[in-house]
Amino acid sequence: MRAEEYTIPQIRQAATNIRKRILGLTLERGGCYLGQACSSAEVISALYMGILRLGPSLGSRDALPFPGVPGPDNMDYPKGSLYHGAREADKDRFFVSPAHYASVIYCALAECGRISPAAIDKFNVDGWNMEMIGAEHSPGFECTAGSLGQTISMAAGTAHARKLRGDTGKVYVLLSDGEIQEGQVWEAFQAASFYRLGNLVVYVDVNFQQLEGWTKDVMNTEPLDERLRAFGCAAVTVDGHDTAALIEAAATPHPDKPLVVLCHTDAAHGIPLLAKRKPFLHFVRVGEDELAAFQAFWAAM
Repeated sequence: MRAEEYTIPQIRQAATNIRKRILGLTLERGGCYLGQACSSAEVISALYMGILRLGPSLGSRDALPFPGVPGPDNMDYPKGSLYHGAREADKDRFFVSPAHYASVIYCALAECGRISPAAIDKFNVDGWNMEMIGAEHSPGFECTAGSLGQTISMAAGTAHARKLRGDTGKVYVLLSDGEIQEGQVWEAFQAASFYRLGNLVVYVDVNFQQLEGWTKDVMNTEPLDERLRAFGCAAVTVDGHDTAALIEAAATPHPDKPLVVLCHTDAAHGIPLLAKRKPFLHFVRVGEDELAAFQAFWAAM
């Protein structure tokens, strides 16, 4: 059973709160990964507040100073996985692959009480652990993602080890659709299928765009559902802004197969002022000519 119980309206409100907070950071700090907040706020809120079985956070409620990793002989710094609780056999693990979604992870942790909202004041401030690009010392991050596409391999290896041990907890992964162009992702899916990792669940933010433009124009990966099934996975497609559907998808039967939930999303969802910028919403800056309109929208959210 989950330690906390949230209603669907509460989870929806958390997603709105996440977008508002990150829009505020965008206006205040000169830019942020706002499009990712628009597309993934419901997905990440649903995971933390409606799907994941995590123990109480062991991380600091406050932001922590982080001058940098000194070297291999001194790795005794607080890990981001502490915010997901103790690594117990019956608890889930959550791996975040797109490290530039860090602001959404931090805000979601604040929404479910795992960090203080005041900690986000240190977002992207030098010398603190609330970095714009998350790493293993950042709240909510189990690992340093490195190049996009690598985390799914680490998560699948963890799921394999947990299966061998007999752990009942699952391993969840957040992916973005652009990184599915990486060959390593498909190798990981192939291995996860071969080793019958029914304890692996992957949620993909399919917002159909990436740094260079529409994914279909850069390197098309559709139809993702058919390709994933061909690799031996169970795959379902949902509206990534439908909280109830996101939670229900986690219960999809997938005996001895990894489950992939394809969440179709909109990188301007909740902030229609961004719509005219599609598909170039990888990193958002607001110019002087738009500032008043965005500030007024933020105040009304």
